[in-house]
Amino acid sequence: MAPVRIGVLGAARITPKALIAPARERTDVEIVAIAARDRSRAVEFAGRHGIPRVHTDYAALLFDDEIDAVYNPLPNGLHGQWTLAALEAGKHVLCEKPFTANAAEALAVADAAVRAGKVVMEAFHYRYHPLFARVLELVGMVSPIRDVSARMIAVLPNRSDVRYQLDLAGGAAMDVGCYAIHQIRTVIAAEPEVASAQAKLAGPRIDRAMTADFRFGDGRTASMEIALLEARLPIADLRITGNAGRVAVHFPTRPELAWVTTCVGGRTHRERVTGKPSFWYQLQAFCAAVQSGAPVLTGPVDAVATMRVIDAVYEAAGLGPRQPSR
Repeated sequence: MAPVRIGVLGAARITPKALIAPARERTDVEIVAIAARDRSRAVEFAGRHGIPRVHTDYAALLFDDEIDAVYNPLPNGLHGQWTLAALEAGKHVLCEKPFTANAAEALAVADAAVRAGKVVMEAFHYRYHPLFARVLELVGMVSPIRDVSARMIAVLPNRSDVRYQLDLAGGAAMDVGCYAIHQIRTVIAAEPEVASAQAKLAGPRIDRAMTADFRFGDGRTASMEIALLEARLPIADLRITGNAGRVAVHFPTRPELAWVTTCVGGRTHRERVTGKPSFWYQLQAFCAAVQSGAPVLTGPVDAVATMRVIDAVYEAAGLGPRQPSR
């Protein structure tokens, strides 16, 4: 099968780790072009990473006939706009999380993906690593689940970062929060109602930290604690309590650092799940979907559901959903 030829929108910091490095280890994908708002930055990025073509702007890249798919790591508020444009140009899309600025925009993208008949994947890379498949196996051992708590505390002191900019759909719940919400949804396999949410602000309507409690129709509960800026050390974990025991996942989005502790019947077991970087498995899944129609775990329907919860968290915190950039 011919390799999937990918063009990159922007020169984002995540791209080398999320796309370029895993692509170098695969034969089913090629990174063939890049475009950025600052052409000189695109030229420098292309030279450093061996990307053969630089386009004058995003639109020119989308209409490059030698590109099959687009990687979209633009700021949150631009995800929906340029994913829609890529679909209209007949391209598949691997879009960084969060999928869009809000649920209404996510639904528009989902509808467009159906009309275009193209693959659209939200880049929740952790979901494709064998670690999380193992976590779900262990969840089955302690089920039925009663409660899930997800925590992700980052350290981002640079207040000029795009993640603190309201006009780019920034905020902690949009960044680290979408991981916590996605993990809760995935483990419980149901859609939560937001019971309450409280934010700490970095600026008007921009959350630097957020806590939220969730409930489900059958009585199960969940909670999240997330932050981009707190006077604390970075940490990420996922704790699952079931009738038959408990599962704790330490650093679930960093499988190379992660370990899993399971307590069942009074016995505790700790294990690690080895493998390649999670981005490698994500790219593998994306290429398989493009080339052979393999299903994706984080497609548009899943993304719409996540964005609905994020919107509800912002509403409960009194901040209102994010809006697309104009």
